[in-house]
Amino acid sequence: MNSSTTSAGQITKSGQWMALAAALLGWMFDGFEMGLFSMVGRSAIQDLMGYGKTPTPEQNALIGFYFGVVIAVFLVGAAAGGVLFGWLGDRIGRVRAMSLSVATYAIFTGLCGVVETPLQIASMRFIASLGMGGEWALGVALVMEVWPNRSRALMAGLIGAAANVGYLLVGIIGIGLTAILGNMKGWLIDVGLSESSATSLVAFNGWRLMMILGATPALLTFFFRLFVPESHKWEEERARGTTSQWATRDLLGVLIGAAGPALVIYVWANDRPMLARLGGTLVGVVVATVGYVFPVMQYLKRSFATSGDTADAWKPTLKRMLLGACLSAVALLGTWGSTQWAPTWAAKLTEGKDIANAKEYTQICLAIGAIVGTIGAALIGDWLGRRITYCLMCATSLVTVLLFFQGNTEYGSMFLVTCFLAGTCTASFYGWLPLYLPELFATKVRATGQGFSFNFGRILAAVGALQTGNLFAKEIHLFGQTYQGGHAFACSVMSFVYIIGLGLIWLAPETKDKLLPE
Repeated sequence: MNSSTTSAGQITKSGQWMALAAALLGWMFDGFEMGLFSMVGRSAIQDLMGYGKTPTPEQNALIGFYFGVVIAVFLVGAAAGGVLFGWLGDRIGRVRAMSLSVATYAIFTGLCGVVETPLQIASMRFIASLGMGGEWALGVALVMEVWPNRSRALMAGLIGAAANVGYLLVGIIGIGLTAILGNMKGWLIDVGLSESSATSLVAFNGWRLMMILGATPALLTFFFRLFVPESHKWEEERARGTTSQWATRDLLGVLIGAAGPALVIYVWANDRPMLARLGGTLVGVVVATVGYVFPVMQYLKRSFATSGDTADAWKPTLKRMLLGACLSAVALLGTWGSTQWAPTWAAKLTEGKDIANAKEYTQICLAIGAIVGTIGAALIGDWLGRRITYCLMCATSLVTVLLFFQGNTEYGSMFLVTCFLAGTCTASFYGWLPLYLPELFATKVRATGQGFSFNFGRILAAVGALQTGNLFAKEIHLFGQTYQGGHAFACSVMSFVYIIGLGLIWLAPETKDKLLPE
């Protein structure tokens, strides 16, 4: 018996706090890894493509394009990882699977610091994102299962806030690194590195050092295994024998499903006719949907067959997975198509000017706003109800994103204030989703179900990231008007996805004041 559990198998108070601490640290570093590339990605692509400090407009367009491709690859990997590690969490336990997911994203993020080509960094980001997608689902399942129902709103808010503390750390560490970067080369040579290696590490704002720093969360895996108790709800499911009904052969569906997003990235990352892009996107999303839900469908069919339920008893779970994916897609597409580009926009606005750390301060404002928004959204969702809160988040996100991107033409105090507001509203979904998604699924499929729901939306967000990049360097002709492409126009266009969310939420069940399904 673990000291964090009672003789009856229930989690003690210390066990609850250990589980929460582990999950919060995991989410914090998860946020750090995601925010890291948003801030240093432009410098990384610029360095890897061999461009100088002042790229031409054509080179800038290519940098933005490849930056979007790497983000899209990351989002697709997170979608696959949500299903893969969610499946693993329902099969072998939340804690063991979470240890593996954190080790995966930490190690491969660190390896990004030694790559030599954009293709290599995209590959490392893909593997790292498998772990990131899984960690979200596993941590949410663990915390929601070991803490009492009355604490769910606060736990959900802390979940979202922890990830954004990671974003905040990226900005703070970036400022600190900038301050010492001038001396860093000498220090690296003093500890035994060659001059060429030291030069490579500090070049282009030290992006390689920042990526290598991303390997530190791997140390968390030892903490997980030594001190964090397993979910007693999952232990009860294992005692009933339901966890053994997850079959490894079903993961073939995830492998096939990954071909769908790969097709989506291919048609958008290459110069294809719009009809081919739309057709390829539709086919890709269908393939991904079928492949990623296949393990859950097979498990549910076996589970319900042994329990004597009707043959189609699995269908309500599938419907909730797809609905949850659509709700998450609105949030993810809105964020990755708009505010995730804010640091690079700040860098663009201050290019050639004597303004230091514009990207870092932008990241910090976004993160502080996001911390406020995630905690606030979870508490408001518990007070007003899940559906009306989602509507409020969509409306305020649309307004503040448009205010930020259309109300600023230069970097300054107003830029940072409106950045804070946009960060508060667009990130609020990440406090609401950990509250709502666990309430849609029974314990035996919770990690996989919510892992699919949250992370599948990243596939659509990947399309948005690619399209945002495509809009940067073009003149857009719309309703007889010509618009100049760029950050402000592209990100404003992508924000209109929140209008879809205003209607979509009313198809979802209201779960306020209800217990987690067993």
